Amino acid sequence: MDSNGRGSRRRFLLGAAGAPAVLRAAAGKAARPNIVFLLTDDQRWDALGCMGNPVIRTPNVDRLAAQGVVFERNFVTTSICMTSRASIFTGLYARCHGIHDFATPLKPVDFERSYPALLREAGYRTGFIGKYGVGNAMPADRFDYWRGFPGQGRYFEREGGEHLTSTIGRQAVEFIRGSRPERPFCLSVSFKAPHAQDPDPRQYLYDPALETLYSDVKVPVPKTAAPEYFERQPEFLRASEGRNRWGWRFDSPERYQEMVKGYYRLITGVDMAVGRILEALAEAGCAENTVIIFTSDNGYFLGERGMADKWLAYEESIRTPLVVYDPRRPGGGRRRREMSLNIDLAPTMLELAGLRAPAGMQGRSLIPLLGAGSPAWRREWFYEHHFEYKGRIPRSEGIRTERWKYIRYIDAQPVREEVYDLRSDPLEERNLAGEAQMAGQVAALRERRRAWTEALGRWRRDAAWRDPA
Repeated sequence: MDSNGRGSRRRFLLGAAGAPAVLRAAAGKAARPNIVFLLTDDQRWDALGCMGNPVIRTPNVDRLAAQGVVFERNFVTTSICMTSRASIFTGLYARCHGIHDFATPLKPVDFERSYPALLREAGYRTGFIGKYGVGNAMPADRFDYWRGFPGQGRYFEREGGEHLTSTIGRQAVEFIRGSRPERPFCLSVSFKAPHAQDPDPRQYLYDPALETLYSDVKVPVPKTAAPEYFERQPEFLRASEGRNRWGWRFDSPERYQEMVKGYYRLITGVDMAVGRILEALAEAGCAENTVIIFTSDNGYFLGERGMADKWLAYEESIRTPLVVYDPRRPGGGRRRREMSLNIDLAPTMLELAGLRAPAGMQGRSLIPLLGAGSPAWRREWFYEHHFEYKGRIPRSEGIRTERWKYIRYIDAQPVREEVYDLRSDPLEERNLAGEAQMAGQVAALRERRRAWTEALGRWRRDAAWRDPA
């Protein structure tokens, strides 16, 4: 194998020898498992084979899904990288951790209550690799192994050099090889992929070894990418940054195919890095006691509504993949329809390690959903997006229930409200907010948003959190 891992690429891509041993279930292992947390950047929920995508090839993550648990309705409470990552670290809504821009770091008190800090305090060997994404000051001294970087990073440091995804995969293998069986570990791997490389006109700078992948297929164009879906939006959305970036990527059928295939190639590159990590776990003899969690920091528009990127509260932007594979649990291959959130990841990892989540943590451990039972679960949650960028990313808040979506653009004059019946209108094509027969439902959702903002305003770190009744 060369330094780029090219000698193994075909094996990882096709899922041949070595990987099945990684996924062999084992009962009766130690109570404190190792944890590998895999986070991609801008990967929408359906950009995996196991989520029904007919084009993309992700055999390693698909195998984890086949023997683990797939959360089919996983969401982020804020769809932008720094805020979502802060929520993942802390298990808190944005209003409570206060990260609404790229420069602000986590408060020391919040970092102390984050999953990596608490796991390290409990004796775990902790590692962080890749895009940190929360402020400009890097907490390198707060991890036992640090290969993080600030900002967006670059896919290639030099022409012809190693692709960043391969570098991250190689560093993950290095961490695993440096671990010892007497000390459990938690490795957080934060890929840049499939984030676009702005302002490079090629946008999705995949590894050249994947150049021919998907060249023989045509990617389906979503229904809501048709021009009429863009035209029916209010002016402030038609002039938003999402439309601006649509022009960089999706402004012609040919460009659309080129860009989406590049996006998919970056994700397949991540999948091959996952294959390397699985093989390293098997070689180190710790695969059967290592829980693997795979998710993304936010969703992504691929032309829907004439938009690119994320930020807005529509499903394409807020919904992300989530796969949890625990080799100690028999009966894998489950798929859960409960609404899971990015704020659930920290309490989940803490419970895996036998730790109690801090009182103020707002997410819920997903452990009860890893089995076959049907525990009581959330029926609604709160969305908020307060990042401002040159007046072109509108701030919004809302409520997402099992059936209803309420979106409120808080700076629009007059205030813009949208309501969708997700049961009958999963593509969110018909805004019901202005229809007379919907007045009662709109008022109820508006009241739920008020209840959430008031409850979040009263939140305290030292008091047990309960979602507003």
